Amino acid sequence: MSENAATNNNNNNIMEKNQIVKEAIVSELQKKKVHLFYCLECEELARNIAAESDHITLQSINWRSFADGFPNLFINNAHQIRGQHVAFLASFSSPAVIFEQISVIYLLPRLFVASFTLVLPFFPTGSFERMEEEGDVATAFTMARIVSNIPISRGGPTSVVIYDIHALQERFYFADQVLPLFETGIPLLTKRLQQIPETEKVIVAFPDDGAWKRFHKLLDQYPTVVCTKVREGDKRIVRLKEGNPSGCHVVIVDDLVQSGGTLIECQKVLAAHGAAKVSAYVTHGVFPNSSWERFTHKNNGVEEAFAYFWITDSCPQTVKSIENKAPFEVLSLAGSIADALQI
Repeated sequence: MSENAATNNNNNNIMEKNQIVKEAIVSELQKKKVHLFYCLECEELARNIAAESDHITLQSINWRSFADGFPNLFINNAHQIRGQHVAFLASFSSPAVIFEQISVIYLLPRLFVASFTLVLPFFPTGSFERMEEEGDVATAFTMARIVSNIPISRGGPTSVVIYDIHALQERFYFADQVLPLFETGIPLLTKRLQQIPETEKVIVAFPDDGAWKRFHKLLDQYPTVVCTKVREGDKRIVRLKEGNPSGCHVVIVDDLVQSGGTLIECQKVLAAHGAAKVSAYVTHGVFPNSSWERFTHKNNGVEEAFAYFWITDSCPQTVKSIENKAPFEVLSLAGSIADALQI
């Protein structure tokens, strides 16, 4: 190669690198600055989200109550957020905390903000989405109606970010006044599974057909096992429907866990069919009445049924409860939420 040709190649490389740098700078400058408010339960997650991006600034609310127990709330810096992009990180962990958060959520878009985003990682009534007989109340639809009535901001309808809603058809429960953005925590799981030694043959198990329909396309790089529930008298028994877990590290995947009974029964079936290890992943570790205790590794000789139990931080109270308790590991949604706030 001649000296001139080499010089031209070097110049071209420099120009390409400069162009890449320019595009990165332009992309960074085009990112919107977001003012993030949050409920008290979500303070740690909010701080983790802000740590993911210099374009996210935390704002505060005074969460107080009157003597009769009703909320006495104050949004700090209300004048300073005019014309700004604003978001609120919510946790509807119980009916007791929903009213005070809805009061704030309904006001923020009316403070002349440029846009408003509600981040509700866990949609809590999602598993109550259908009627089996006349008189059943589908509270998933009720909650969707409450969220759908968030006022429109100067920038238009509110964006609502939800992770792994229980049933995909629930997206149609929301009215046109809001724009639901349905995200998933599965990329966090796939990233974590890449750290599992290659000597352990990882396969994915679904506890029922619903979980398979929900997640199998997101995990198609892994062999799968599907379990099913069959009714025997008054009991529903977990059976292996398809796949072979023998000799494998089997990871059970579902959107949420409550008491954990189905996961435990699924683990027993997989172990009986020769699984070398069994782990579990759920996006939402609800665990009412401290039911997570059923899964902890005890030091009393009891068999440790689950090698790992991965959850996200969509349910902040659970995250605090299971801290430093094997087999639990928390895969944080902070980075994913930070990215969603730029959409």
